[in-house]
Amino acid sequence: MRFSAASVVQGLFLCAIGLSSVVAAEPGAGKIGPHDWPWWRGPSRDGVAADRAAPVKWSAKENVLWKSPVPGRGHSSPTIIGSLVVMQTADETKQTQSVIAFDRASGRRAWQTRINSGGFPERINRKNTHASTTVAADGSRLFAVAFHHKSIHVTALDMAGKILWQKQIGPFVPDQYKNGYAASPIVHGSTLIVLAECDGTSYMVSLDRVSGKQNWRTPRPSRISYSSPVLARVAGRSQVLIPGCDKVAGFDPDTGKRLWAVAATTMATSGTMVWHNDLVFASGGFPKAETVCIRADGSGKIVWKNQQKCYEQSMIVHDGHVYAMNDGGIVFCWRATDGQEMWKHRLRGPVSASPILAAGNIYISNERGMTYVFKASPSKYTQVSGNQLGDSVFASPSICGGRLYTRVAHLKAGQRQELLYCIGNRAAASR
Repeated sequence: MRFSAASVVQGLFLCAIGLSSVVAAEPGAGKIGPHDWPWWRGPSRDGVAADRAAPVKWSAKENVLWKSPVPGRGHSSPTIIGSLVVMQTADETKQTQSVIAFDRASGRRAWQTRINSGGFPERINRKNTHASTTVAADGSRLFAVAFHHKSIHVTALDMAGKILWQKQIGPFVPDQYKNGYAASPIVHGSTLIVLAECDGTSYMVSLDRVSGKQNWRTPRPSRISYSSPVLARVAGRSQVLIPGCDKVAGFDPDTGKRLWAVAATTMATSGTMVWHNDLVFASGGFPKAETVCIRADGSGKIVWKNQQKCYEQSMIVHDGHVYAMNDGGIVFCWRATDGQEMWKHRLRGPVSASPILAAGNIYISNERGMTYVFKASPSKYTQVSGNQLGDSVFASPSICGGRLYTRVAHLKAGQRQELLYCIGNRAAASR
């Protein structure tokens, strides 16, 4: 998530772990394939796609392999697993939350399972939704996290949409900033890790994926923040990285114990952290703006920082450089080791979605439905294409198997209709 809601100023606010280690930790788990996108920010959890044949140009009429209407509203990004594309969605009028699956090949709706009725908060930020978290998959199960009835609930489903278990993991009662919930879950070994932070009771919880039984619970500060945690292999070990609540911190994913913490960023952040070797990068937010690089070995060393604010958007690290778009719509390239600015370029914002890197290109969508594709190069900004599709985009795209999947809203005569698009090279697909 990446979170796809507006900033608090407006009222709101792993080096990749090998997939084999994720799945093999629990006998009986299904297989995650090399062409899947199984959770928030993709297989490597950092927005980097393995694809070498990702499409770079499209429109409403060009390179659309299929499109399918999505009922309701949500910012949940597409999760691609096996033959399915899976997302969360919510009907705000009926106050229902669902997990919905589409056939990956045709776009036909495969199933829709309601996971909650009623209990919506009285108010959330106008740019947030009641279905902003991205579904996580382990190959045989799907995991959805939702905020309702003043608490956070986790639902596990099988690949046919049958509910396996549901668990209320704790209260969630924001006080000063009633902006909703956004954090996507982490699949780790045989567990699922879920974070909930607000200016009430806050916590991070590990659940057994098969039963939903709690393994550990770690209290978090009673401060509002919206970032999804991320699992990274950094500084020689696996760490859960969290950027908000006025600190950047690393945690042991097996015990929940805090490994280190550094006073940095700000109270509220929304972007998911990224990393390079033993360096981690975080940005936010509210009430101040800061992007920071920290050595994640427990030394507490801040390597560099600046006053740019990538609040809702996550960042990308590639070949020793950090690529980021701030809240003003300016894209930056910084050298990872010392923060040296290599270039900056103004694009049209606002932006809520997080970027994706595929085949040396960075994809980033603004809220108006324009997706910019540009080279991930420290020498200069080089645009590959600008692709207009629909009228509103908040969900981050997913790229795998030579295709891009994106959740887009069309606005007509005061009505809003979301569509799931599958973008690919039509000439190649027809061969």
